[in-house]
Amino acid sequence: MSLDRDAGFESARGFADAFYPLFRLLFDEEGDFVATVGEKLTQARMNQPVELYISRALGVGVLVGLLLWLIGTVLGWGLFAFGIIQAESIGLGIPASSPEQAALLESLTEPAAVLVSGVVFGGVGFGLGFGTLLAIPYQRADARKREINMLLADAVSFMYALSVGGLNQLEIFEAMAQADDTYGEVAKEFQSIVQETSYFGTDYRNAVRQQSIETPSEEFSQFLTDMLSIINSGGDMERFLYDKKEKHLRTAKQQQELTLETLELFGEMYMTLSLFPLLLIIILVIMSMLGQGKDFLLTATVYLLTPLIGVGFLVLVSTVKQDEVGDGYLDPGGIDDHFAEEQREGLLHLGLVEVFTGKYSMFDRIRSREGTYKTGQLLKAPHLFFRDNPLFTLALTGPAALVLVGFAIASGDAPLSFQGFIDNPVWSTFVWVYVPAYVTLIPLVVFYEWHQLRRGGITGKLSDNLRKLSSANDTGQTLLESIRTTADTSSGKLAEEFEVMYAKVNYGMSLREALVEFNNKYHIPRLARTVKLISEAQQASSQITDVLTTAAQASENQDDIERERKSRTRMQVAIILMTYLTLLAVMAILKLRFLDVLAGLTAQAGGAETGGGGGGGLGSGGFAGGVNIDRLSVLFFHAVTIQAVLSGIIAGYIRSADIVAGMKFVVVLLTVALGVWVVVA
Repeated sequence: MSLDRDAGFESARGFADAFYPLFRLLFDEEGDFVATVGEKLTQARMNQPVELYISRALGVGVLVGLLLWLIGTVLGWGLFAFGIIQAESIGLGIPASSPEQAALLESLTEPAAVLVSGVVFGGVGFGLGFGTLLAIPYQRADARKREINMLLADAVSFMYALSVGGLNQLEIFEAMAQADDTYGEVAKEFQSIVQETSYFGTDYRNAVRQQSIETPSEEFSQFLTDMLSIINSGGDMERFLYDKKEKHLRTAKQQQELTLETLELFGEMYMTLSLFPLLLIIILVIMSMLGQGKDFLLTATVYLLTPLIGVGFLVLVSTVKQDEVGDGYLDPGGIDDHFAEEQREGLLHLGLVEVFTGKYSMFDRIRSREGTYKTGQLLKAPHLFFRDNPLFTLALTGPAALVLVGFAIASGDAPLSFQGFIDNPVWSTFVWVYVPAYVTLIPLVVFYEWHQLRRGGITGKLSDNLRKLSSANDTGQTLLESIRTTADTSSGKLAEEFEVMYAKVNYGMSLREALVEFNNKYHIPRLARTVKLISEAQQASSQITDVLTTAAQASENQDDIERERKSRTRMQVAIILMTYLTLLAVMAILKLRFLDVLAGLTAQAGGAETGGGGGGGLGSGGFAGGVNIDRLSVLFFHAVTIQAVLSGIIAGYIRSADIVAGMKFVVVLLTVALGVWVVVA
C-alpha cells in the first residue's frame, strides 16, 4: 500500500515538474500571488511546495483547456457544417471598399468564428482547471478557521481547567495536542507546537510564535500572541486563561447573535424567492391564453427552477449555519488496549474478540457465536437499534418502497407516461411520490425524534448536575463520591447514568473508563468536551471543584446559546411554513377559481361549436389558443409537492443544522398538500 502511495506521489510530482517551466514563465516565485497561495497551503495543512502545487494546477488547467478547446472548435465547425448557422448571418460590420474585399471577409467569417469558439471554450477550460485546484487550499483553510473559531471557547476552558489542576505550560500544550478527538483543529494547532519542540528542538516560545503566524484563525492567532506575552513576562497563566475563557464565552454568544440575525434576513429572502416560481407560473399561463406561451417554460419552471431555488437557498444557509463540530466520540486510547477494542464494538465490529481471531480456531468459533448472539439481540429488540441509528431504517424502508411501487407498476396503478398523470393526477402522484415518501420518512422521523429525545435527556440537566457535582466536591468529597451524591439527589436519565457509572467503578472499572464509556454511549459533542475536561482533570486530583465549575459554566453558556437559537429560529421556521401554506392556498384557488372556470367555458364553447356548426377556437382540453387545463392541474399539484419537500428540509436545517431534522416538516407539509389537492381536484 505504501509503495502504491509513493508511486502516486512521484507520478504527481513528475506531472508538476513537467509544467514547472511554465510556472517560472508566468509567475514570480517571490511575488505576492505565490506567497499568498503558499500561506493558504500552510493554513490548510497541505504539506506541498507552493511552486509544485501551482505548477500542477497549471498542468490541470492546460489539459482541461485543450480538451474544451477541441470541443469548442468541433462545436463551432459543426454549427456551420450542418447549416445551423449561416456565414451570411454573422458579421462584424467591417466596411468593404470593393466586392473582392467583401468576398474575402465573408470567406473568413467561418474560420474566424470557429477559432473564436475554440479560444473561448479553451479559456473557460483553463480557468476551471487552474482555478478549481487553486481554490482547494483556500476552501480547506476557511473550513479549518471556522472550526477553530467554534471550538476556541471550549478549548480555552479546557486549558484553564488543566491549569487549575496544576499542569504547567508545556503539559497543557501536550494535553491539548492529545485532545484531537474532542477539540479537532484546535488540538492540531497545538500538535504543530509540540512537534516543533519535541522533534526539531525548537524553543517552545518560538514554536508558539510561528504557529500564531501560520494559523488560519485570527482569533486563535491573537490568543497565542497574548499567551506568548504572558510566557515571556512570567505572568500568571491561570489568571490569563480565566480571562480568556470569559472573553471567548462572550464572543461565542456574540457570534451566535450575528448568525441568527443573518438567518432572519435569509428568512425574509426566502419568502420572496419561494413565491417567484408561483408568479412566473401565473404569467406563463396568461401568456398561453394569449397564444404566446410555451409548454417547455412552464414545465421547466415547475421541475427545474423551483428545485434550484430551494437547493440554492439551502446552500446559502449552510454557509452561515454552524453545524456541530465532531462526532462526540472520545478516543479510548491510552487507557487500555482491551478497553479500546470494547469501545469499537458496533454493527461490524464485535469488540474484544476481534483482537484474538485468526490466531486460534477457538477464538474464531467464539467470534462466530458472538456474531450470532448479537444478531439475535438485534432481532429481539430492533427498535433499540433503530433508535440509536435512525438512518439505518432506510435500509428496510427503501427496498419496501421500491417493492410497493413495483407492484403498482405491475398492476397498472402507477402510470409510466406523463399522460397517465394528466388522466389521474392525484392518484398517480400519490403512488409515485407520496407512498415512497411516507414509507421511508415516517419511520425515520419516529426513530430520529426518539433518538434526539433520548440525547436531550442527558444534555437537558447537564448544567444543573455539574453544579451539584461542583458543590459536593467542594465539601471534600472525592469525584466518585460526588457522582453518587448527585445521583441520589437528582432525577432523570443523567442521574441514572451517574448511578451506573458509580456501580461500574465499584466493580473494578476505572473512573476514566466509566466516563469514556458513558460519553461514547450517547456521543454528543458538547457532552464529549465536558467529559474530556473532567476525565483529564481527575487524573491529577479528586478535588477538582474549580474544574467542575468551569465545566458547568461552559455548559450553561451552551444552554444559553441553544435557547437563543431555538427562540430565534422558531420565527424563521414559522415564516417558511406560512409562506408555503400561502403558496398552497394560492395554487388551490387558481385550480378552483381559474382552471375549473376555464374548463366550464371550454365545455360551453364546445357545445356551442357543435350546435352552431363550428367557428370556435376551443378544443376539449384547451382555451384561448391552447391552454391544457388538465396538464396545468398536474403541474400545479407537482409544484406544491416539490415546494413542500424543499420548505420542510430548509425549515429543519435552519432549526437544527441537520437535514434529517427537516423530515418531520416534510411529512406534515406533504400531508397538507395531499389533503388540499384531494379536495380541490
